[in-house]
Amino acid sequence: MWGKMTPNAFRIALQSALVSLLAYWAGSYFTRLVQGSESQIGALWATISGVVVLQATRRETVASAWLRVLGSLIGAIVCAAYLSFLPSSPLGMAFSIGITVLLCHAFRVPDHARLASITVAVIMVVSMADSRIEPLINAVLRFVESCIGTALAVLAVLAWSEPT
Repeated sequence: MWGKMTPNAFRIALQSALVSLLAYWAGSYFTRLVQGSESQIGALWATISGVVVLQATRRETVASAWLRVLGSLIGAIVCAAYLSFLPSSPLGMAFSIGITVLLCHAFRVPDHARLASITVAVIMVVSMADSRIEPLINAVLRFVESCIGTALAVLAVLAWSEPT
């Protein structure tokens, strides 16, 4: 039932815990500077990004980081454009996700579509929860928070020696 616990499993668990904590603090701090009322969203989004990006090896983490950053950028741009003209709604979210997936395929980065779509969903839901937030500010905040978590995951694997 239980697998053997290796030193590598403990390293990954500790990296995950540290990245989560640091991403939470950094995301919350950054978002509070720009828009205090959304600091918990910033903390959550940075934490999710760090956890999603962190992989068992440096190579896998760096590859995951590029997926995360580019996917988040594409999703944030699509969402900012949509929300600049139309209000957030479940139908608008679905439409924006469809456009985002098409753009990822058009730019020949189909592997980025999942993370780009998740970014769209987060931005749209935040906009539905608080319609007072400016669309561009919302999109930029979510993109930067994603980059914060991503950067912390990459730094964790670069600072920590891998088992030989």
